[in-house]
Amino acid sequence: MNSITANNSTIYFNNSCYTSLNKHIKESNFSNIFILVDENTHELCLPILLNQLETTTSIEIIEIEAGEIHKTIETCLGVWNTLSDFDGDRKSLLINVGGGVITDLGGFVASTFKRGIAYINIPTTLLSMVDASVGGKTGVDLGTLKNQIGVISTPDLVLIDTQYLKTLPQNQMRSGLAEMLKHGLISDESYWNKFTKLSDLSFDSLDELIYESIVIKKNVVDVDPYENNLRKTLNFGHTLGHAIESYCLSNPNKKELLHGEAIAIGIVLASYISSQLVGLPLQTATDIKTVFNRYYGVVKFAESDYAPILELMKYDKKNHHGNINFVLLEAIGKPKIDCLVDESVIIDAFKFYES
Repeated sequence: MNSITANNSTIYFNNSCYTSLNKHIKESNFSNIFILVDENTHELCLPILLNQLETTTSIEIIEIEAGEIHKTIETCLGVWNTLSDFDGDRKSLLINVGGGVITDLGGFVASTFKRGIAYINIPTTLLSMVDASVGGKTGVDLGTLKNQIGVISTPDLVLIDTQYLKTLPQNQMRSGLAEMLKHGLISDESYWNKFTKLSDLSFDSLDELIYESIVIKKNVVDVDPYENNLRKTLNFGHTLGHAIESYCLSNPNKKELLHGEAIAIGIVLASYISSQLVGLPLQTATDIKTVFNRYYGVVKFAESDYAPILELMKYDKKNHHGNINFVLLEAIGKPKIDCLVDESVIIDAFKFYES
């Protein structure tokens, strides 16, 4: 478990991370090194990285505010200006140290500054390790609409150092777990079944599960890097999950949900819809709901919430020709893409989720 290659980017794990990083920096002869952090990773994670770096190249730290609400073009403008003010050029390197907001935004900044500079992702949350850092998607939100602006590009390296997970609060760990559970549901029933006894697992076991999750995503991305077909399956639970996340972010009367918390709801809803439309046994959908409710509890929605959530779904990136396209499950490990779903079935799914 030292490294794997995904979509032209090499992913290194734990002990091999910093040897590979220092070798890459030395061989590439970068003119400047910039490190992008937020206030949390600046305090908790940056010291770990700086202690491992072996370089005489000039290093500048760029800090942005933490949170999805700051994943905007306005934040990018600040980072672009800082890169320019500190003499960033085409031979500069940007190292992104943080969760999905940092790796998504930092990758977009690097891909567009001077038409593209090198960047490296060091994901520090479980979510960013198993999802945002793999596959080359970069970008920012448009208002509260998720990931509307961006490009697909690949970092030079991705470094998965699980010691950063020790700095995370429990809700951030749960957020990342949702994507791992999703990987099992769309690809591998045996992997999904490992999560039914998660309390029995050690930290070393978690390392192994993270590695397996990254391999699952890597195998999908390698076949379909631009999301024309198979890669769409990674969006299971995301059509409604993203809409719920955006709705809770924009509604002052709703508690803001982390990405994985919203996706967990979306997965339960999509599982019920699957049972109604593509043959997933209702008992399997109920079993999936039981697992997710155990980890995430249940968020209550009023009937007045349904219409604005349904309206937000039209901004989902999988949609085309005016159709809202769902990923559903015919069975665990057997997803079906581009499914059309009647609104009445979606409302029934909310009732199933809350029952």
